[in-house]
This record gives sequence, structure tokens and C-alpha cells, in this order.
Amino acid sequence: MPADRPARSRRGTERKGDVRERAILDTCEALLSQKGYDAMTVGDIAQGAGITRGALYFYFGSKPEVVTALVARTVEHLWERSRATAEADDPRRAIATAMRRTVELWNEHGLVMRTAIDLSLTVPEIGELWNHTADLFIAAITAVLERAGVRAGAEPEQAPAMARALCWMIERTFYHASQGSPEVLREASSTCEHIWLISAGLTA
Repeated sequence: MPADRPARSRRGTERKGDVRERAILDTCEALLSQKGYDAMTVGDIAQGAGITRGALYFYFGSKPEVVTALVARTVEHLWERSRATAEADDPRRAIATAMRRTVELWNEHGLVMRTAIDLSLTVPEIGELWNHTADLFIAAITAVLERAGVRAGAEPEQAPAMARALCWMIERTFYHASQGSPEVLREASSTCEHIWLISAGLTA
């Protein structure tokens, strides 16, 4: 598994030139908004993508597999947007830019992200994917904290433990805020950014 990007689902995510698979994933995302995960069926997805149910099974073996691929595509976009900023030399700029780009993705794909969180305990592939993505962000947050002067180590007040708490705080805060207006999401992001800055000792 590559160390610098979220894991892909067993059947992969969107592949270049594969218009049919892209249509399946786009339809799945639209149906999550229209019907929700429980009410959505494989037949609904196939119909919306303009293919037969049998043709859909050429790409995905079940509804959870379709949703897993959709989640993989979404978190890959999140990681691509955030990775370079987390590596910036200036910790303040890294934090501000990472949070801004996280807001952008939650505005665009918040329903997919919330579905991933909801299903992470019951669909093992989604749980593994989501936890692996969190581990990538924890490592990135750890690096930012260490560049800001927080010590490395295994103690509760040191960078890795603080990064883990920050990551899961941000996830839960965005989960709830994304169900409101874009302004609510921006306000929640500002709060998370402030807490991250405090943790990094950068508020003076």
C-alpha cells in the first residue's frame, strides 16, 4: 500500500478513460443525496448510470463496493489537495491552507464523507480506507506540529498524540458542521484551525 496516498478499493476507483465507471460513481453520489444509502439499490445506480444491472456487476460486486470506490475517490481528492500544503515550511501557512482546502472538499462532497464515517464500523473496506486516510493526516499534522516546535515522542503532550486528537476532532467537527450551511462549516473550520494553532504554540 503506498505510504503517500489513501488506499484504493479492491476494484479500484475512477480510472482514466473509463466513462462507465465514472458514471456509476457519479450516480451513486447523486443517489446518496436523493435517497440515502439504505434506500438506494444497485438497480437505481445502474439505471442512473445508463447501464444494465448486469453491466454494473462487471465493475462492482455490490452496493457497498460502489460506495467504497466512491469514498476512495473522494478521500484521494482530499489527500491530493492537502498533502502539499501540510509539507509547507511555514507551519502557520500549512495549517491555514490545509483547513481551507478541507472546507472546500467537505462543501463539495460532505455527504460522501459523512456516509463513509457512518459506514466505517459496518463495512470493513470503508473502515480500513477511512482509518488509513486518517493515519496519513495524523502523520502530516504531526510533521506540522514538530516544525512548530512541539516535541516528538509518545507522551500525551507530544506531537504524535496531539496530532491524533486533532485529526479526530477535526473529523467529528466537520461531520456535524457539514450538515449545516457553508457558513457553519467555515466557522467550524476557523475553530479547528485556532485549536491547531494553540496546540502548535503559534497563537502569540
